[in-house]
Amino acid sequence: MKKRRLGVNGPEVSAIGLGCMGMSEFYGKSDDETSRQIILEALTNGITMLDTSDTYGHGHNEQLVAAALKQWTGDVFIATKFGICRKKGTYERTINGRPDYVRQAAEDSLKRLDRDVIDLYYIHRVDTSVPIEDTVGAMADLVRQGKVRYLGISEASPATIRKAHSVHPFTAVQTEYSLWTRHVEKEILPTARELGIGFVPYSPLGRGFLTGTINDMDKLEDGDFRKYTPRFQKDNFDRNRNMVRELEDIAKRKGITPAQLALAWLLSRGDDIVPIPGTRRKTYLMENIGAVQVSLSEEEITQIESVIPPDMVGGARYPEAGMIGIDG
Repeated sequence: MKKRRLGVNGPEVSAIGLGCMGMSEFYGKSDDETSRQIILEALTNGITMLDTSDTYGHGHNEQLVAAALKQWTGDVFIATKFGICRKKGTYERTINGRPDYVRQAAEDSLKRLDRDVIDLYYIHRVDTSVPIEDTVGAMADLVRQGKVRYLGISEASPATIRKAHSVHPFTAVQTEYSLWTRHVEKEILPTARELGIGFVPYSPLGRGFLTGTINDMDKLEDGDFRKYTPRFQKDNFDRNRNMVRELEDIAKRKGITPAQLALAWLLSRGDDIVPIPGTRRKTYLMENIGAVQVSLSEEEITQIESVIPPDMVGGARYPEAGMIGIDG
């Protein structure tokens, strides 16, 4: 496994991490024992960064990670998040960045993770009703208290990233970024780079769409939120699927999978980028890890980008409820 530094002054981590969200909810049924084994398999094969959040499964995901780590004695770097509040059984959410909530959320996450310190603590979404300086001030207190090592922010606007970073240095910006979600290239990624902040793309495989394995929406399990996501709806689905077929052709000629091609493209965008693809299957985990060894020529990169132009992808990233807090 290759390594990358997360931010100018941040830690060295594996070139890709493991997103654990889907092990608890959003993608249909999952099995805790299988998920624990996937986490351990990832760690065994050199992945060092695990990404979770207090909202994934309403705390279940953090507990799942903790259960897996009881069987692990090697290095691990845990990233978790706070700020998205939901009631069980609903996708609707509110955003909370109040200092008292930040402190309590961190204590709760530490307890569920069964750890003394959180390696990387993200603002999951920005609460625009609270000055960002107040939210970050509470996070900085956690660093001074030794409860958090590094700070991060997710789905924030460039202006907010700058304000947050001025209160306390940030190590990572996490935002959706992939071949079919490239809005970050205009301002967000350049801002992070200017400030020396690492970039962590989530959903680097377009929620599985870029793997070329999703051909029929009716085959998705009950409880899979992609059924309600605009990019997966009928007209958008057909349009987007046609572009992915061209991606499949490029991958086939190179002797790799579409997922590896999509991840290799993302990794080629800069050494400050550490994607966190998620999976619940060992086959896909090993496939994703293999992408780290794939090299792309400039000609191949140009060809890849030409088959999925940024402005040609159909549909919004989230249902309306999921857009709350985006670019805060």
